[in-house]
Amino acid sequence: MGRIFVVELDGQAYRCKFCKTHLALSEDLVSRSFHCRHGKAYLFSNTVNVVVGALEERMMLSGLHTVADIFCCCCGQIIGWKYVFF
Repeated sequence: MGRIFVVELDGQAYRCKFCKTHLALSEDLVSRSFHCRHGKAYLFSNTVNVVVGALEERMMLSGLHTVADIFCCCCGQIIGWKYVFF
């Protein structure tokens, strides 16, 4: 798989709740009004230190979307999903 290089962000950063790895800057936060099956979710315009999983069709509150789960690159915990556009 290779060596993992972790990006350290300058400024206010959102972090993985399990290992505290930087994931996104607060200025990249687009919306806090998303919800998922586990509760509140945030929408970001840019993230770092994530691994993208397999694409899948998933029924969301807004309809059927192509998404991929994203995982922390350091601890491997699932941290959310990303919308995939073709």
